[in-house]
Amino acid sequence: MPNISLIGKTQEELHSLVKELNMPAFTAKQIASWLYKKKVSSIDEMTDISLAGREKLKKNYEVGRLSYRQRQESTDGTLKYLFPVSEDTFIETVYIPDKERATLCVSTQVGCKMNCRFCMTGKQGFIAGLSPAEIMNQILSIPERENLTNIVFMGMGEPLDNIKALFKSLEILTSDYGFGYSPKRITVSTVGLIPGLERFLTESKCHLAVSIHSPFPEERLSLMPVEKAYPIGKVVELIKQYDFSHQRRVSFEYILFGGFNDDLEHARALANLLQGIPCRMNLIKYHTIPDVDLPETQFEKMAPFRDYLSSRGIISTIRASRGEDILAACGMLSHAVKFREK
Repeated sequence: MPNISLIGKTQEELHSLVKELNMPAFTAKQIASWLYKKKVSSIDEMTDISLAGREKLKKNYEVGRLSYRQRQESTDGTLKYLFPVSEDTFIETVYIPDKERATLCVSTQVGCKMNCRFCMTGKQGFIAGLSPAEIMNQILSIPERENLTNIVFMGMGEPLDNIKALFKSLEILTSDYGFGYSPKRITVSTVGLIPGLERFLTESKCHLAVSIHSPFPEERLSLMPVEKAYPIGKVVELIKQYDFSHQRRVSFEYILFGGFNDDLEHARALANLLQGIPCRMNLIKYHTIPDVDLPETQFEKMAPFRDYLSSRGIISTIRASRGEDILAACGMLSHAVKFREK
């Protein structure tokens, strides 16, 4: 039976662990420091823990770091990493350098249940939710980890569909015992799962990004099956109950499809829907995926859409497409990658 991973454990869980092993209570703080601040890859490196204590730990535990299997580099500098989850399943993680910023796009599931029409991850179906260890490993095991300025939970899967693992990861990232990141450095994306969203809005201070893609319910349903269970109107009403007028930010993600949702009628309806929310809008170019009959839009349509929303008080930007040549752009991540040793 494989040893249990230490990464992904909260300080409370580490306290319980050392208590079970009859080790001093302060050892939990030492382990957390080695895992999340010094970022060691083996228990043997935890040199301020006694040799006997390390041997106790090693009987049932390991740090749990796993190296990536593949690394691809885009012409724009974006890096995509392939991490193993099991013998034949993988997740993808994307590192996006941009001047003084360096963002890591983290996955939370192998595949996804949401089955959005425009997303390759959803087309693969759902395999499993990632454990906190598998989520944290993506951050700890890339060579560029010390360069990171921002973490976005926008990779494979729906973060609020794996909420226990998500919240443990957020705690480790933002706690003093962990990475000590400000919540302002972290954004969690969702299609709008209301039960999880309500908990996230209440218990977390991290930024929120909501995928919207159409202000019209029937049209959104044709793109996103989640609209049937959690209509965007109800999602927006929930968001309006929370304060985003200070440091915490809410943004909306909107993929434009040519001749489908990229005209000023849609822009007007979108502005009306979001009226009263201090928010930002990220307009995203559709990245064509196999077997999906959705047309790309042109910049000539995106710019007036952006300008109209901005005129209505919604700060709107056209997101630069990054990593498209290595299938690392929005909606292009997949677990169906066959890795072969060279």
